[in-house]
Formats: sequence, structure tokens, C-alpha cells
Amino acid sequence: MDNQAPMQIKPGALILADIRRIAGGGIQLSIDPASDAAILASAATVHAVVAQGAPAYGINTGFGKLAKTHIPDAQLEQLQANLVRSHAVGIGALLDDATVGLILALKAASLARGFSGVRPLVIEALLALYNAGVYPCIPSKGSVGASGDLAPLAHMTLALMGEGEVRVGGKLMQAREGLANAGLQVLTLAAKEGLALLNGTQVSTALALRGLFEAEDLFAAAVVSGALSVDAARGSDAPFDPRIHAVRGQPGQIDVAAKYRKLLGGSEIRRSHLVNDDRVQDPYSLRCQPQVMGACLDLIRNVAATLAIEANAVTDNPLVFTPENGVGGEVLSGGNFHAEPVALAADTLALAIAEIGALSERRIALLIDATLSGLPPFLVREPGLNSGFMMAHVTAAALASENKSLAHPASVDSLPTSANQEDHVSMATFAARRLLEMAANTRCIVGIELLAAAQGIDFHAPLATSPGLQNVHALVRGRVPFYAEDRYFAPDIAAATQFLEEGKLTAMVGSILPSFA
Repeated sequence: MDNQAPMQIKPGALILADIRRIAGGGIQLSIDPASDAAILASAATVHAVVAQGAPAYGINTGFGKLAKTHIPDAQLEQLQANLVRSHAVGIGALLDDATVGLILALKAASLARGFSGVRPLVIEALLALYNAGVYPCIPSKGSVGASGDLAPLAHMTLALMGEGEVRVGGKLMQAREGLANAGLQVLTLAAKEGLALLNGTQVSTALALRGLFEAEDLFAAAVVSGALSVDAARGSDAPFDPRIHAVRGQPGQIDVAAKYRKLLGGSEIRRSHLVNDDRVQDPYSLRCQPQVMGACLDLIRNVAATLAIEANAVTDNPLVFTPENGVGGEVLSGGNFHAEPVALAADTLALAIAEIGALSERRIALLIDATLSGLPPFLVREPGLNSGFMMAHVTAAALASENKSLAHPASVDSLPTSANQEDHVSMATFAARRLLEMAANTRCIVGIELLAAAQGIDFHAPLATSPGLQNVHALVRGRVPFYAEDRYFAPDIAAATQFLEEGKLTAMVGSILPSFA
């Protein structure tokens, strides 16, 4: 791991571009030493509370409905370990390494703000797991998003204690073995530390951030494929005229219309039908792309702003406020663990992801319909003998429909837990977790559109599309050849989807996306 690029986290000052890098892996993380004083002061305040013996929630008391139970000093370490073990009740498929790595980094950054009462070695232990590629096995299901992501974060914390399982290089092993192989020590939790590690929104936030980055890549790919579809269908570029969008004033619409103009600029196909074209207006899936995709961009930007704040937030409970001017110190119970901001952001992002796919599916339907596109039926020569893109569109339609169900808001639901102590919860973790599934669906839809649009462009030869879109067409044809006659089509779709997963089209639109700005 010595060849990895370093990144120093400044607690409270992470930006989206940095968080993207963390999620991508291949870096070594550390905490800015300027945070040491706040971390040490916070831990000292907890030590003072224990020494005084006054009851403080989660430090020397039980948890939830058991908060009135006082715990003797001699049992405080056992209290924290028991908390972790009892809360590690997650089920379902394990979260992927990228998500787990981001969870570790976000939790370390939050604790390093100096309001959680943990020792520096706890933060160092979290980053050591990330840096060594030792990923705690965290089941994906079992959190309601308040009091934080308790169950998944308990599984994360188990690994620090040398319990449970970890994944190293894709291989599952016992946590103690994984720590030993990486030269890492088992951590014994002191007062407050188990609770600080379990409380917080880092799992739902990490999942939502992963969804955000996927949505940005999908947005860019759909803008590019949508522009290619305009030329494939011999559509007009007049709807992208800046005057149209200026008089409405929606910022996302204005920005994305400029991208369409740039992508389509210089197209020979467009010049060929500037005169003697009897069509007055294109269907909405071509003409209204700036309006629909611009609205999606505005949502993506709003979500990005919320998640950037949450990634830097202190969301455990209770919070430790250190003495000012050497006098006093206070431990305050509140509710920053409630993940409602993340839940609402994730629900909003789900709408954008679903709409990106829904509009792309409509363009596929347009391209295969000879009466609308002017292209051969189902984009293949000798239709009838060949079915061409007929069933590829059916797949896109199935995925678009599935996304409609998945886009139903999770945040409107709440089931009380902990004997009604936690009587309203956010459901943020599911709200965020389903984003990756929706993104995978939309990626496949846009991949199919990209193949269909490239096929349409081929039928216009020797006329060429714009220089920028010619490069895109060449990249597609480098993965998938022209569809001359029916063949096993699933590998083509898989290749196009893989191409989009690599994010090679994002740079063409990236300047208007929040994590690239």
C-alpha cells in the first residue's frame, strides 16, 4: 500500500471531490494534526465525567430505555463492548468495499471534530482499516436511520474489537486474523467510545454519497447519449437555443442546454436537414431534454449540498463540549443521529435517477419506431427476418418500470423502536441503499440507448455527427460492432453498461456537476 497517494482529512472541511477519491480507494488517509487538541480535550472531558461519578447518558448509564441504570466504573469497558455485540444484528448482503471504506473515513472524520469524547487511537484504528484494505463485514439491512445507523456501525466496530468478520482482497476471514495479518492491534473500547462509534449517520450518508456519484456519472452519460439520439433521429438543435432557456431562468436547464449545444455543434447530419424538412417539432424526449435533465441537475445539486454538510457533521450522541477558558465542560444529549436530512436527500435523488432512465427509455422507443425516427424499423436491415433492437427496448422498459417502484419515498415511513423511546425514525439507510440498484438499472437503460443511437448514426453515413459525438461513437464501436443482423445481444448490452460504469463520458459534462465543480 506504500504506493498509494496520501490524503490528509481536515475534519469539517471535506469536499465532494475528496469524498469521491476516498470512495474510489487507492489512497492513504490521515487526520490533520491540527485536530489533535480538540480530540484530546474531548476525551479528557469524558474522563472527568467518569471521575466525578455523576450520571451521563451512555458513559456510565445504560442505553435507550435503560438510561436510568447506573453502571459502576469497573464495568464501563464491558458496557461498551456489550453495546457493540448486542447491536450487531444486521442481516442481508454485505456492503461493498467502496461503501465500507467510505463509512470508515466518514466516521473517523466525524469523531476527529472533537465532540465525541474518543481517544485519538480510536480514530487512528478506523483509518488503519481503510489504509490496509481490511474492510469490516457490514450487512446491508437492519438500520432505520435513528438513533443513527446502529446495527451496521456495530458490525464495523466489532472488527476493531477483533470480533466478527472482515474482507481483505475479496476474501472473508475472522476479524482477529485480518487485523493480525495487517499488523493492526485489537482495540479495547473505553467509556463512551462504543456509543460514539455506533451512533451517527455515516452508513446512510456513505450510501447516499455513492448514489450521488453514480447519479452524476449517469446524468453525464444520458446527456451525451441524448445528444447522439438527437442526431440519430435527425432532430433539431433549435430547442437548445440559449434564448429559450434564459427566459425561463432555471439554472440547471440553462447549464445543460449549453452542453447539448456544444455536443451537437458542427454536425453534418444536422446541416443536411436544415432546409426541406417537413417536421415542425420533435417529440418531447428529444426537444425537452434541457427541461427534464436540467430539473434533474438541480435536484442533484441540492442533494450534493445536503450530503456535503452531512459528510462533515458530528452525528453521534451525547455530544461532548469541552471547557472554555479552562472552566467546566458539558455532555449534552440531543438528536443529531436522526438521519432525516439524508433520507429526504436520498428520496430526492431517487427521483432524479428514475427520470434520467425514464427519458432515456423514451428515446430508445423513438429510435426503433420508423414512423418517428425515419430509421429502419428496430434499427436493423431486413426487419422481419431480424428483430434488431426490439427486445433490447423491452429490457429498458422493464428497468424503467422497476425504478418507478423503487423511487417511492422511504422517508414517509416510520416504525417506532426501542420501546417507543425512538418513536420517529428516518428510514434513511434503505432510502440511500436502493439508490445503487436504481443506478444500475438506469445505467443499463442508457447503455442500450447509446447502442441504439450509435446504430442510428451509422445509418446516416457518409454524413457524420459532430466531432465530439464522433469520438463517442468511435468509443462505442470499439466495444460493440454495428448490428448488421440478429446476434446474441446480451453481451453487447453488458459491454455498453461496463463502458458507462467506467465513467468515460463524465468529463464531457463534468464541469456542471457538483463533485467536479
